[in-house]
Amino acid sequence: MPRLDSLILEFDRALRTLTGVHRAQRDSPAAPVAEGALDADARAEAAALMRVNHVGEVCAQALYQGQALTARAPENRRALAQAAMEEQDHLVWSAERIGELGGRRSLLNPLWYGGAFALGAVAGALGDRWNLAFVAETERQVEAHLEGHLEKLCAADRRTRAVVEAMRADEARHRASAIALGAAELPQAVKLGMRALAKVMTAVAYRV
Repeated sequence: MPRLDSLILEFDRALRTLTGVHRAQRDSPAAPVAEGALDADARAEAAALMRVNHVGEVCAQALYQGQALTARAPENRRALAQAAMEEQDHLVWSAERIGELGGRRSLLNPLWYGGAFALGAVAGALGDRWNLAFVAETERQVEAHLEGHLEKLCAADRRTRAVVEAMRADEARHRASAIALGAAELPQAVKLGMRALAKVMTAVAYRV
């Protein structure tokens, strides 16, 4: 049973995620990259894609915090907490790039966070092997999602591409870590359900 101080800490983390007051531990991969010559359509498309990615990182914060709250093995809690810190970098990088492109973050972020936190807490309560299985599958799907964004982004948009490529590399490492810690293999029906939910979320976040 989570202690009261743990719940208060999670509430504080939720507020920080939703209000955008986090700080990245690592510099943005876009920092050393010069801005390309982008027309209005390319900037709008990149901003919408990065809004989707930012929503994904809001959900990642919520998922990892919910999973860490209910995970049983200390080493798994530590691994989830470390992954959450790295995903926090993604959250900041995405928000920064959205601002540079003249876009805005999703208006539904509180909804995304609440739903993802509940899913993470349930996954953790099912036991560590299934908790880690959920991490591994989530990261696998996010990798594929980011790969799709790289295909859609304008070739001249090197700053956005640098951020997405770095995020993709981190997601692959998180997936490998979850597998190494003993993740089970989720049933195919669960994987398909996760994929369907992700499609709904990305379609809405692209516009709202």
